[in-house]
Amino acid sequence: MELRCLWFWFALGRAVEETLLNTRLETSDLKWTTYPQTDSQWEELSGLDAERQQPVRTFEVCSAGAGGPGREAWLRSGFVGRRGAAHVLAELRFTVVECFSLPRPARACKETFNVLYYEADADVATASDPPWLENPWVKLDTVAAEHLTRKRPGAEASGRLNVKTLRLGPLTKAGFYLAFQDQGACMALLGVRLYFHKCPATVRRLAAFPETVPRELVTPVPGACVDGAVPAGPGPLSMYCREDGHWAEHLPAGCLCRAGHEAAEDGSRCRACEPNTYKAAQGEGSCQTCPSESFSSTFGATICSCRNGYFRASSDPPSAPCTTPPTAPRSIEARLNGSGAVLVWSEPLHTGGRRDVRYNVLCAECAEGLPCQHCARLAFAPGTQGLAEPRVSVQGLQPFVTYAFEIQAVNGVSDLSASPPQAEAINITTSKDVPLPVAAIQPASVSPGGVVLTWPVPIALSGRILDYEVKYYEKGAADGEVPMFVKAAEARVTLAGLRRGALYGVRVRARSEAGYGAFGPEITFRTQGSEAGGRAEQLGLIVGAAAVGALLVVAVVAVAVICVRRHGAGGRDPECSDKHGQYLIGHGVKLYVDPFTYEDPNEAVREFAKEIDVSYVKIEEVIGAGEFGEVCQGRLKVPGKKESCVAIKTLKGGYTERQRREFLSEASIMGQFEHPNIIRLEGVVTSCNPVMILTEFMENGALDSFLRLNEGQFAPLQLVGMLRGIASGMRYLADMSYVHRDLAARNILVNCNLVCKVSDFGLSRFLEESSSDPTYTSSLGGKIPIRWTAPEAIAFRKFTSASDAWSYGIVMWEVMSFGERPYWDMSNQDVINAIEQDYRLPPPPACPTALHQLMLDCWQKDRSARPRFAHLVSALDKLIRNPASLRVVARDAGGPCHPLLDQRPPRGASFSSVSDWLRTLNMGCYEEKFASAGISSIDLVSQLSTEDLLRVGVTLAEHQKKILSSAQHIRSQNKPAPGGGTGGGGF
Repeated sequence: MELRCLWFWFALGRAVEETLLNTRLETSDLKWTTYPQTDSQWEELSGLDAERQQPVRTFEVCSAGAGGPGREAWLRSGFVGRRGAAHVLAELRFTVVECFSLPRPARACKETFNVLYYEADADVATASDPPWLENPWVKLDTVAAEHLTRKRPGAEASGRLNVKTLRLGPLTKAGFYLAFQDQGACMALLGVRLYFHKCPATVRRLAAFPETVPRELVTPVPGACVDGAVPAGPGPLSMYCREDGHWAEHLPAGCLCRAGHEAAEDGSRCRACEPNTYKAAQGEGSCQTCPSESFSSTFGATICSCRNGYFRASSDPPSAPCTTPPTAPRSIEARLNGSGAVLVWSEPLHTGGRRDVRYNVLCAECAEGLPCQHCARLAFAPGTQGLAEPRVSVQGLQPFVTYAFEIQAVNGVSDLSASPPQAEAINITTSKDVPLPVAAIQPASVSPGGVVLTWPVPIALSGRILDYEVKYYEKGAADGEVPMFVKAAEARVTLAGLRRGALYGVRVRARSEAGYGAFGPEITFRTQGSEAGGRAEQLGLIVGAAAVGALLVVAVVAVAVICVRRHGAGGRDPECSDKHGQYLIGHGVKLYVDPFTYEDPNEAVREFAKEIDVSYVKIEEVIGAGEFGEVCQGRLKVPGKKESCVAIKTLKGGYTERQRREFLSEASIMGQFEHPNIIRLEGVVTSCNPVMILTEFMENGALDSFLRLNEGQFAPLQLVGMLRGIASGMRYLADMSYVHRDLAARNILVNCNLVCKVSDFGLSRFLEESSSDPTYTSSLGGKIPIRWTAPEAIAFRKFTSASDAWSYGIVMWEVMSFGERPYWDMSNQDVINAIEQDYRLPPPPACPTALHQLMLDCWQKDRSARPRFAHLVSALDKLIRNPASLRVVARDAGGPCHPLLDQRPPRGASFSSVSDWLRTLNMGCYEEKFASAGISSIDLVSQLSTEDLLRVGVTLAEHQKKILSSAQHIRSQNKPAPGGGTGGGGF
């Protein structure tokens, strides 16, 4: 569709003529008045109309030479009512005889005659009034014949017919008389037609305009919307009736069909929607069939009602189908670990046709001999209401208690149903074998800054005491009683760093091989020291802090000098800037400027993005949806340049000024970059709606989906070429001191030549607002793509080019695995825990060893040890120049445990030993623990349970899942011996 912001005039419709008088249609005498009563007066005769071949009444006069010079002959019509016309047209048909053809030409012979008119409010004319003088008559014109005849006047002279049209007006009275004055001509008046134009009744843009007689050259005419329509804009509905009877329209906003109505009959009326159809809003568009499970029983419906048992949430648009609450969750499983448990379940069999399924957790605890009550002492993570994931962690379970958990499945329409949410229940009875609570804690020694605590070893009903967990906090602290935790290997602990003279509370619990016991009773103690001593110490701390502050200032200045010197030497270290968008003053080197540093962000748009005339843009099709609106494919044709294909991001209607500013900020960022591996900004359209951002069009779309569609179709050398392009683009961004923050294969676009370009520079808005995208998980108040983000960025929001290098390592893994999801189906929290334990992604199948080593370099925990993008580009160039190096394929042999390897268990494999089995699973780090636990055969492996793994020391949920999945596979392949049993899985 081509977009135009134009205004113009054009004529509409066909003019209507209304006739006041037509002598050619009269068959009886006209009996017009003549003057004077002599032989030379006008004479009414009957003739034959040569065109129509019908009789016609005519007037003839031939006063040439009669009565001498100045002799006049007058012919006056009857009274003609003007019927509201301000101007009337007089069409005259006549013949005139050439003076030299007369037998006796006279000196007074003329070949012209005068036409005059006289206005009156009624038919008041007499034989002598108005006077036969040019005043009070108004002279219209002296009419001269274009064609002269040599014959006497009459019907036979019609071959030399003259037609003349004169304009009378402006007319103000009820009517007028028309007069013809002959002053020596020999002529015949064959026909007189008096008429005027008027604009016909019409409907334009669903606005009706009545039939109108123009009063002026252009007459404004108000209109009204047709039935079922409302004005489209605040301005008046008007068109203009021209004097020639044509409508001239200044493209008014017109009218729009109301909700429940659609335009019909070429836009001339609005028709009500039929039953089982609807139209939700006024405007263009047609009635739509009711969505699934809804209906309308009347004409003109604006929304379809849901069928019985189905509902539509208040946030659902009228076009949404009606849905039902979900069925109950399935297969609840409880994984106990001492005083904690993890509940997991499967999603409902039927979600009710909605995607917003959430879960509520209800809990009741039933101790022996006591009535059941609400679980007030348990801690649930992430909570008990509105859970998005089918899992919940429970802490604080007490021994000797049965807990009844009920998991409800709800969605956006559950509150509208009269029936309660469907739920699944599970009961958990906590083990009686955990240690008894730790009591009788005694302070062995107390100092101003610490305390040594001891306690007797509690009774462990099963197994031995492994360690203790000490919870302590300052009572009545100004910033709240924040608990702190310390592990102790024996029944003794030293608490240091305490505040002088402060009161502390302490509780201890023990952990045995059966798990944690309950916390014992709280004891309190006060550290040594007085308030005066505290103030003196505080003063000393202030002095010391001032000294440290001075040293920090000196250090900051030194770092700044080093950065400036490095920049002046021709290179700049992006690590000197941790902030997204920070820029430095360079020496002739272009640096990135954060558009949000402008007082008026629109100024940044004007400075870095070119404004494009909307008439140069042609939208062809919608190809997706973005954060703020639709993404379209289109064409850009700027005069003087070749037409190009572009991607167009549009800002949806109803936006706020803040949304508009954030939408255009991405253009302000892209407009500063110019590199073959960075998506190119063509310009923006901000002068009219919709607001648009135009970029070059990348035919193959996002890199991750492109690789999944073409899995196995590219050689390693081609994949390395793609990675080299991405690294080159990131090196350019790092040189400009720009930190991307969201580098992932989904944000790399691929064109038809397989050139990869970095795109999507809008993550800053995810760090400010919430996002429904599950890729972005909240951390410290912002939204972060956990699987692609460096540990320091997740924990401390420390975003630098080094954190981009970590993300680049993940992109390398995505490319070499042809778009596989990093860490597969692991939860984001499990990914964070695993990375903290120094686990890294394994090499993808057939991945060259050199590439996987580059990935591991990018995933160094110490960010200063990660390679710069310049180094990555150089390393990839070496691999491209030496293709033989890509034939060496990485093979992971267990070694240090990689629990983040492929979570899918091996299929169809036979194992000679438990060690061989663990190394195949990339779980070689557990060999010693399995050997110590006595698990020495594959038969025992096939009998493993969750409790067995906890006793062995496998505590990570994902490790347990992988090992148990493989054990189950082994069990399904091995047939039990005749008469034998499985043994129950105990060791």
